[in-house]
Parts: sequence; C-alpha cells; structure tokens
Amino acid sequence: MLQHNRTIRFTLNGQATVLETVAERRVIDLLREDLGLTGSKEGCGTGECGACTILVDGLPKLACLMLAAQLEGRQVETVEALQQTDEGRTLMAAFAEEGAVQCGYCIPGMEMASLALLRQGEPLSREQIKEGLSGNLCRCTGYVRIVDAVEKAARVKGEG
Repeated sequence: MLQHNRTIRFTLNGQATVLETVAERRVIDLLREDLGLTGSKEGCGTGECGACTILVDGLPKLACLMLAAQLEGRQVETVEALQQTDEGRTLMAAFAEEGAVQCGYCIPGMEMASLALLRQGEPLSREQIKEGLSGNLCRCTGYVRIVDAVEKAARVKGEG
C-alpha cells in the first residue's frame, strides 16, 4: 500500500500542532503512539465501542475510524483536555462521585461524548443523555450511574 507523508496542522487541546505523518495513519495511533496521549482507548478498532471518542470541532468522533489527514485545520480535544477547564473537571468529578467509573477503559470515550452533550447548552433529559451516549459501550457499570453522572454535571454547570 502506497503511503503519503503529509504535514498536518490542527489545534490539539488548545495548542497549535504541526505534524509530519502518514496521511492514512489512524488518529487513535497518532494520538497514542506519536503524541503520547494515551487517555483515548482502542477497544474494538471498528467504531462499535466508542472508547476512542474524541471531539473534533466540538462533535464526538471515533479516533479509530479517522485518518490523520482528516484533522487538517480542525479543533481536536482528547480526554486529557478535561483537566484544563472547569466544565471538564466538573464532569470528571461527577463521574467519580456517582460511581460511574469501574475499570475505566470506556470512561474517556464516555466523558468526551458527555462533554459534547453538556456543551449543547440546553437542559438534558435522561433519554437525551442515553441517546447521546448510545455509541459508547460499558461492560462494567451498566449505564445508570453514567447517566446519573452526566445529569449531575449538567446541574452543577447550570448552577455555575
């Protein structure tokens, strides 16, 4: 297979980023292996589990299905960025306080999908939260505590 090297410019977790990489490289590999951002997990590699969810221009995307070239000019956020903002810290705290974290493998993707939901700026029903997280699988906790955590983060955000 012929591979094409390319310079890719994008914003990663608020920082301008310029990389020389193979255009066809999967974003999950670029993040984990090239950039050392290991928070995003590869669960299935086929876009079915959501463990690799990142935000691209504010929308949840599956890093295992994206190619490096697709990042050109985009705003990319990984789970590592959650620690940088009040909304991210609030979300992480809600997950911990509600007991939504067990093995932790799915949580980075769950938190990124949840962050996208919270940023919609409208009150969220439990059904909307469930729908928003429907692309993310968890084998440990079930979803009640995860939905509770997103509801709590939304309440705290609304009070702030």
